[in-house]
Amino acid sequence: MANVEMLMPKMGESIIEGTILTWLKKEGDFIEQDESVLEVATDKVDTEVPATHAGILKKILVKVGEVVAVGAPIAIIESTAQASELSQNEEKTQTSPKEELLAAAPAQTTAVISSYSQGEPQSGDDRFYSPLVLSIAKEENISKSELVSISGTGKDGRVTKQDILLYLKNRKEGNIGISNPSVSGVQPVLTSPRVEMSISAQDEIIEMDRMRKMIAQRMVDSRRISAHVTSFVEADVTNIVLWRNKVKDQYKKKEGEGLTFTPFFVEAVSKAIKDFPMINISVDGEKIIKRKDINIGVAVALPSGNLIVPVVRNADQLNLIGLSKKINDIANRARLNKLSPDELSGGTFTVSNVGSFGNVMGTPIIMQPQVAILAVGAIQKKPAVVETPTGDVIAIRHKMFLSHSYDHRVVDGSLGGMFVRRVADYLEAFDLNTEL
Repeated sequence: MANVEMLMPKMGESIIEGTILTWLKKEGDFIEQDESVLEVATDKVDTEVPATHAGILKKILVKVGEVVAVGAPIAIIESTAQASELSQNEEKTQTSPKEELLAAAPAQTTAVISSYSQGEPQSGDDRFYSPLVLSIAKEENISKSELVSISGTGKDGRVTKQDILLYLKNRKEGNIGISNPSVSGVQPVLTSPRVEMSISAQDEIIEMDRMRKMIAQRMVDSRRISAHVTSFVEADVTNIVLWRNKVKDQYKKKEGEGLTFTPFFVEAVSKAIKDFPMINISVDGEKIIKRKDINIGVAVALPSGNLIVPVVRNADQLNLIGLSKKINDIANRARLNKLSPDELSGGTFTVSNVGSFGNVMGTPIIMQPQVAILAVGAIQKKPAVVETPTGDVIAIRHKMFLSHSYDHRVVDGSLGGMFVRRVADYLEAFDLNTEL
């Protein structure tokens, strides 16, 4: 028998660490290769981690709640020498040089932690510091006592990469007296705003789950960072409704799934972004990053009541059927908690269908670091004046409101208004003769 280290896997392009949520197996249990062994939480998604080898889970190296760097050992599996040899050969043939470097990184990081921790006073601080934070602290000559003074916005007050970089920025600018300054270095960040309130014996106190805490923090951060403005347009989507009603049964029989309205919205948004590319941007300090790819986030309501936003990458390169299949896939897997972290990152614009809850319009909050988000309202039948060759007539039409929230720091009212109007134009111009 051979002992094999199970390492924290790479869970996404921008993910460097994860928090152990729960172990699904205990020491001594036999596990099959690719069988789920534990659940890990990242700043994007909770995911199950499968076993890299078959064998007995001999030792668990990290406890629930600990934050572990990608590539660090998390367990030891007692595996047969043959299985171990085969797996190692597979890894050698499949691992790229970049991944090999990544796998080697934890050893270097551990050395950094060790050298940084020795001889430094703890100052009564019992917070956990990730390898990345300690590495930055060492490089920037931040003492342990100085590190203790940095307010953390992570889980249990943990100092994140953003916290320490913000601290360094403000130290350089002489704003260290400000506690948890915002991006502008002026207003304080209220990570856990509290208001005085009375609680009666009949009231129920419910603890926020991890995802709700994360959503709450990101929404507050977005309102603080971006100057939100919302423009509204009403669109006549009668052609889309009539065409969908005509083909939806045929589509379900052919594709085995339903045809929703969301693909029509995403297609129209993708076309409008090509017309107005300065909506597809991000803000980095005093620089504007103009995105080449059009990656549309689609807000999905989960059974828990929380919200998640998986991303349709290169949405402009997919036709209506391709968008429908992709959106159905990520929405279904989002509700089953089967998304990978990469599927929740890289969005450049977001669409939120508030109409699915019967709402006619809304004022959505921007998903950072994007600068705009579109809420689509419920489709309603309305009497409307329609121009015909023989004169104006009143007809029953299918109409809906589009609510476009954008960051007024970089998107002026003219651009924000023209963009949402263009989205409506594309929806209204849908061709009834479109082939399925």
